[in-house]
This record gives sequence, C-alpha cells and structure tokens, in this order.
Amino acid sequence: MRRQRSAKIVATLGPASSSPEMINALFQAGVDVFRLNFSHGVQADHSARVDAIREVEKATGRPIGIMADMQGPKLRLGTFADGKVQLAAGNRFRLDLDRATPGDESRAPLPHPEIFAAIERGTDLLLNDGTVRLRVDTCGEDYAETTVITGGTLSDRKGVNVPGAVLPISALTEKDRSDLAFALTLNVDWIALSFVQRPEDVAEGRKLIGGKAGVLVKLEKPLAMERLDEIIDLSDALMVARGDLGVEMPPEDVPPAQKRIIHACRTAGKPVIVATQMLESMISAPAPTRAEASDVATAVYDGADAVMLSAETAAGQYPLEAVAIMSRIVKRVQDDPLYYGTMASAARVAPEHTASDAISAAARQVAETVGAAAIVSYTSSGATALRAARERPEVPILVLTANMHTARRLSLLWGAHCVQTRDISNFADMVQRATRIAHREGFADAGQRVVITAGVPFGTPGATNILRIAWVQ
Repeated sequence: MRRQRSAKIVATLGPASSSPEMINALFQAGVDVFRLNFSHGVQADHSARVDAIREVEKATGRPIGIMADMQGPKLRLGTFADGKVQLAAGNRFRLDLDRATPGDESRAPLPHPEIFAAIERGTDLLLNDGTVRLRVDTCGEDYAETTVITGGTLSDRKGVNVPGAVLPISALTEKDRSDLAFALTLNVDWIALSFVQRPEDVAEGRKLIGGKAGVLVKLEKPLAMERLDEIIDLSDALMVARGDLGVEMPPEDVPPAQKRIIHACRTAGKPVIVATQMLESMISAPAPTRAEASDVATAVYDGADAVMLSAETAAGQYPLEAVAIMSRIVKRVQDDPLYYGTMASAARVAPEHTASDAISAAARQVAETVGAAAIVSYTSSGATALRAARERPEVPILVLTANMHTARRLSLLWGAHCVQTRDISNFADMVQRATRIAHREGFADAGQRVVITAGVPFGTPGATNILRIAWVQ
C-alpha cells in the first residue's frame, strides 16, 4: 500500500476517531502515524486504540507508527467561586497558594510554588493561552501582587505561562512517569516529551525510555530555542508545537522559529513534525480555508518530514476529510517542479566524512543520473534510512529491515516506505530481494533500475558501505 507522497501525516485519536472502523478508515485515507494524547482519556482508552491500530497493521501488512504524547507540566490556575471572572486592564490581581479559597475578581489560587520561586518584579504572566497578561509588582515565596496589562475572561483551571523564566520543574510529572511506563508496555514507537525547557529534560526522558521507543521532543518553550542544537542532539525527532510556542512568543516570531527548527533538524538528519492548527477550521467545516492549505504547503516546502492533525481528527466533525485534503495538499506540493529545486537542494547539507554518509549521498546522485525508480535501503537500526532521507532524493526510499520496531518508527520519516523482511545473507540475496520487493510494492517495473545500499557484514547496524545498481526483472 504505497503512499504517493514523501511527507508523512500524523493524526491524533480521540472521541471522534477511536473506533476500529474509523482508525482503519483514517489509515486508508492517508495517516502514517497515530498520536495518542495522554492529556485526555484514561490508560484503558489508549490501550484499546493501540490494539485497533495493530489490527489494521496486521490486516494491511503495513507498519504503522504510534506516538504516545505526554501531558507534561501544564501549569494551571485553581477555581473561581462563580466559575469565571472578568479582569480589566489596570486592575490589581493577586495570585497565591491558597487553593482552598476560590478565586474572585481580585485574586486567584495558583497552586504552583515553582512559579513563585522563578518570578520577580517586572515578570509577565500569561493566562488562558496568552489572552490575559499580568505584570508582577511584588512577590514572595507564596504570592504575587500583579497589575492587569491585558484584560479578559478567566475561568477555572486555565493555563499559566511564564515567558522568559526557567521554572525549577521536570518536564515529566508523576502522571507523565506513570503514563510513560504504561505506554512502553504497549510497545509504542515514539514517546513525545512536552514543555521541554533544557537539554537536561531530554536526558531525563531518554533515561526513563531506555531505548524502548524513539524520543520525540515537542518544542513549545521559547527558552528551548536558546539551546536548540543541544536538544536536537539528544533527541530522535522533533515537533514544532506552534500552539504553546505561540503563547510565549509574539505571533510574528513563530514562522521564523518554525523555519529555523526545520533547517536545524534537516542538518542533523532528525525527523521533524509541524503541528497545531494546521486545518483548524475543519473541526467544524468540511473544507479548510485557503490560508490553512497554504500553511500545510509551506511546512512541506520548508522540508518537514511530517504534518500533524490534532483536534481536527480527535474531536472534529470531519476527521476523514481532514486527512484526505491534507494528503492532497502534500502531494500537490511535491508534484510542483519548484519543490525539489528549492526545498531539497537549498537545504541539502554536506555529508559527514564517513562511509555511511558518502554512500547515502552517492545513492541520491546515482539514482538521479541513471534514472533509477527507487533507492532501496537495507537497515537494522534505521540510521541508514535517516541518512537517505536527509538527502531528499527525487525518487522514493524503499526501506527493508528485519526489525518491525524499526519499520514502525521510520513511518514518520520523509520518503520512507518500510517493509519488514528477513535479514540478507549474501550479495545475490540482497539484489534479488531488493528488486523483487521493489516490484511487488509498486516502486519499479520490469526493466527499470534501483539503487541499493547496504552494509557488510550484513545486518550490522551503522555499517552502510555498499552501493549497487540493479535491474528489476
């Protein structure tokens, strides 16, 4: 079941999309990776969704990726006596640790001592996704007296952001640790870490995951941008989570940040997802706005490995339509002659001085020169496929691996069509199997050529050192 596009689609499961029938329909419509949002639902719900995904995988014979997205340390207000209040600019407003007393127009409980430990006079606090802004006048270890800079409505448990301050908290709460351990028992392929502030947060998550899943970092904090290269180095993949990122930085700063993150990930050879509000209007409308279509297209032109749907598929009225139109937009971009001429070549980085990088760069060049139908990449750990995708070849990348977990994880990777197959034993077996599978999967017809990369000794991770041109019989 071959996708006619290279950039992948990630879709979030939720109340609108959790039945086995809908999950199968979403996959058929174009979903490559399913996201389980642990901010909502209970563990039993997510377990049932994983079972349904694996049934689709079994029925179709196609590896499907699953991402478990941790909630992270979401900071929230307490409750209000009347459920909500209206704040006016210029008014005084107090925040404190007294969660037993409901809030009113003059104060609200903020049950997070770590916030009071990090703020000082002049610090701005953003509430309710940045719609309300407070400025700290005085503060102590258990309170803050503030002035309302931008007024608005506040209601129970709205979020709080502290831009510019590194909070003394872990990116993994006790709930996250429980959810992470549970997700690993489900054999998910990616663990997404939320609200990462610094490289140490990634190292902590990586230690807990222990190599059982890929580490995907969601870039939601402007402070993380200051140490972007270090965070990328510790991660297996990244997500441009523009919703929360856009709360703590001006809207005009988000597009440059998106481009910077994508370019940095391309340089490092790490997959990158662009997410949040991509087709937001399709939560309640059967077609996207032109601006939304352009937003998806821009992410693909910039070189993103994947684009993601959130509420559009989790809770929207048109989940299948959202996936279908996103798939068409991605394919249309990649059919544009300017796509490879701008995105691929402009962002292509020089290969490192290793045999593996040299072979991967050569494979793209050889494929273009001889007019090959595909590049066939044998891999154990996925490293060879990552190098092949970093080159952004104009032909598809057929990834052959004996490791199903590797195949599932690479379903996120640009251009990768993964097939699980047994390990190869010799050169003749390598060529025969590569050409046979390329023909069977619809990548090459008889009489066409494919470029094959592999490593000797066969099955050794990270040992790509062979390039072979073969004819499909």
